[in-house]
Amino acid sequence: MSDVTFPARPGYIDAYERLAFGMFVHYGLYSSLKKGEWIYWMTDRDMDKYKLLADNFTASGFDAEDIVLTAKNAGCKYVSLTTRHHEGFSLYDTRGLSTFDSLHSPAGRDLVEEFVNACAKHGMVPFLYHTTWDWYNKDFDNDFEGYLEYLRESVEILCKNYGKVGGFFFDGNWIKRHADWKLDDLYGTIRKYQPEAIIVNNTGLNARGETGHPELDVATFEQGHSHPIDRDGQKRYFSSEVCMTLNDHWGCAYNDFNYKSPAELIYTLCKCRKDGANFLLNISPDENGAVMPYQRSLMYMIGDWLKIFGEAIYDVEPLVYPEDVGTFSDGTFILKARDGKKLYIFNCGLGEHGDENVTVKGNYDGVIAFSNVRYPVRSIRWLDNGEELKFDQNEGRLTVDFTGYKYGYNYCVRAAVAELE
Repeated sequence: MSDVTFPARPGYIDAYERLAFGMFVHYGLYSSLKKGEWIYWMTDRDMDKYKLLADNFTASGFDAEDIVLTAKNAGCKYVSLTTRHHEGFSLYDTRGLSTFDSLHSPAGRDLVEEFVNACAKHGMVPFLYHTTWDWYNKDFDNDFEGYLEYLRESVEILCKNYGKVGGFFFDGNWIKRHADWKLDDLYGTIRKYQPEAIIVNNTGLNARGETGHPELDVATFEQGHSHPIDRDGQKRYFSSEVCMTLNDHWGCAYNDFNYKSPAELIYTLCKCRKDGANFLLNISPDENGAVMPYQRSLMYMIGDWLKIFGEAIYDVEPLVYPEDVGTFSDGTFILKARDGKKLYIFNCGLGEHGDENVTVKGNYDGVIAFSNVRYPVRSIRWLDNGEELKFDQNEGRLTVDFTGYKYGYNYCVRAAVAELE
């Protein structure tokens, strides 16, 4: 084994990684147009016209408790709400910084306060999304330093008035990639008031997995495509997160029918954990703020899967990278429990036992070998039904005889637990 040096993992980041699965919530003025969160930027960009949407913003269907319970029933451990998106409209009381917020709309409510209270009630960790690129605030283009102070003061309000926050998810620096964003001031404000809050700054579609400022805790992989992070020689530990939409838009888009399947979403969750990443899956409430039925159903199907296999998802980590990655593929891979007592073996391509005229994949029993598994295995069994699997281990090579599904079953991804000596 070659010499490798990994940085220590801070406790608050360890706690974040154990959360594993979160739900993103994109809601704002754009929701009322039902054409996606970027509809302003994609059309005439007339802010004088667009801002009038606030005059009819009632959030009559926004039920923070229902949103949080949707996440909880999906197996999520944290929820991230858009407190202010690029349109510049805030879902919280900006306390004199602006009148372009939910308190000055017909809603007359602080939706962020309702959200964090619902999280506290149901044992969920609240994360707060906040844009750094603001289409409404003219200072973004005319007085950037003045705008950055407005941004910092906005975040300070969120830090000081909503209890303990799990983390902040920033988004927009990629529009001025080489500008001085005064990040020492912004992140310093968070560390002052919320010292254990996770700090994320989305690097966008063109810079997935990149890191930056030393106070950042998480590298982002927007819309998938994660990979393991090589921490050898790094001065500071950082984690990673995949954020993904259910269809092709983050905000409500009634004419977007291109929804991902439950199989794809379950597989993505598992692959995220294989790569050491959390999975943040987005819902887009309707124009009134209510969870849309089909999106709720998709989330609940993931929750049903996690009721069976959740043990293999939450308190786990990849085998030590890069020494133990072996020859694993995206279809079969191994994670280990953080307590070091178990391994979890995932198989994404199982077929079903049954008559060849009925079953799609036909009878299936398959032997798969994994290399560089240096942990002595005592037994292996499926998590869903406890069936013991035959295996052989010799000098780090672990060979497992996987049995297929019985008729009436297909979990898309099936996990087995290996008890260690």
